[in-house]
Amino acid sequence: QVQLVESGGGLVQPGGSLRLSCTASGFILGYYAIGWFRQAPGKEREGLTCISSSDGDSDGETHYTLSVQGRFTISRDITKKTVYLQMNSLEPEDTAIYYCATDRTSQCRSTWSSGKYDYKGQGTQVTVSS
Repeated sequence: QVQLVESGGGLVQPGGSLRLSCTASGFILGYYAIGWFRQAPGKEREGLTCISSSDGDSDGETHYTLSVQGRFTISRDITKKTVYLQMNSLEPEDTAIYYCATDRTSQCRSTWSSGKYDYKGQGTQVTVSS
């Protein structure tokens, strides 16, 4: 059974940083593409980033949406069965519930930027405010 559990959200001031974690169970993390998306109240779901499957010692190809490129970084620790989202230079517009997700495909699907996946976690709230 695929399970994804996010953690690490919270309240941060503008310009600050947070690192979100997504712990996976029920499947081999390195075999599949994993993505992060967010949803703010009254807004469309927004796909943020996706990382494709690992290949030996090399991590997978990464994709980022323009609004977070250069500020957010996705990474994966297979030994810890965890995917991370490092978020820097946070802005109030980044306030949302953040989810990790997968389709259990090796490559990121073309729909990654829409935030539509077959499996997702319960989400973690990120609030950026002074």
